[in-house]
Amino acid sequence: MTDTAALETLEQDVLAQIAAANDEAGLDAVRVGALGKKGSVSLMMRGLGKMTPEERQVMGPALNGLKDRLGAAVDARKAMLEAAALDAALASETIDVTLPVRPEPKGSIHPITQVMEELAVIFADMGFAVAEGSDVEDDFHNFTALNFPEGHPARDTQDTFFMQPDAEGQRKVLRTHTSPVQIRTMMSQTPPIRIIAPGRVYRCDWDQTHTPMFHQVEGLVIDKETHMGHLKGVLEDFLAAFFETDQVETRFRPHHFPFTEPSAEMDVRYERVGQAVKIGSGEEWMEILGCGMVHPNVIRNCGLDPDEYQGFAFGVGVDRLAMLKYGAPDLRDFFNSDQRWLGHYGFSPLLQANMATGLS
Repeated sequence: MTDTAALETLEQDVLAQIAAANDEAGLDAVRVGALGKKGSVSLMMRGLGKMTPEERQVMGPALNGLKDRLGAAVDARKAMLEAAALDAALASETIDVTLPVRPEPKGSIHPITQVMEELAVIFADMGFAVAEGSDVEDDFHNFTALNFPEGHPARDTQDTFFMQPDAEGQRKVLRTHTSPVQIRTMMSQTPPIRIIAPGRVYRCDWDQTHTPMFHQVEGLVIDKETHMGHLKGVLEDFLAAFFETDQVETRFRPHHFPFTEPSAEMDVRYERVGQAVKIGSGEEWMEILGCGMVHPNVIRNCGLDPDEYQGFAFGVGVDRLAMLKYGAPDLRDFFNSDQRWLGHYGFSPLLQANMATGLS
């Protein structure tokens, strides 16, 4: 057998082994046996140095060609085995894309936020704008301008959180109502004024129906011709829209607030149906908000003439409204961050309150 014939025999043998390899591990063993450092082809190439120039001239190109052909055959077989493995995996590891996706936890709108949105929608429909202010206020805007004289016992009913004195010796306060927003609005705008002021307020209370921080919305109307009849009409329309009923019956009882004169507390007729409160029927009365005509001293403190301008104001607890409308028994649960409670009482963020399709 000539040397070239031996190469042909070796090539046929290795090509047969390559074709017979059923996996990449077997194929790699064939490659190492032929083309590895101690492989059959590699050993023959090392013998080129012992050949005569005439023999090297023939065997050199022959061995290099053999090496290239075997390498190409190994690469082709490897690509074929990889494709077969991929096809097998696709056949055995299929995914049914028609199955429903796993449910993902979804956020919800907190009842307080929901009620705030409902109030904004209702009063916007009546022509009220929304005004906001800082939670930290000074003594003038929180008390003095609202006809709370310094040292007056009426201040004690607010159960106030005071800050440490500043460099000028003044003690800022966490606002006890959103009335400072009314004061700042009257001092910065020219009547007519028609606003609501929602926001957080702070008082030292903690029980089933009171918390140290709670939410309030106040309303203010200042104009040249405003009277108690306007106040009553606005509040009755508000309650009818909020509780989504046309059967709202109210009564006004005389009361005292330093910032309004005359002042009144507004009651609404209701009945209990199981654990729920139904507004507009029954024989019981429930106090729901405070209101009155803005005191002339308050108008004067804001730089307006009480002989020319008058108006009315009202205030209601947002948290209490949420409890009444949506049946939450304990106000403290609103601030506990219990996801189970939030999941039960929360609202879909995709269903925004509006007067066209309904508030809730």
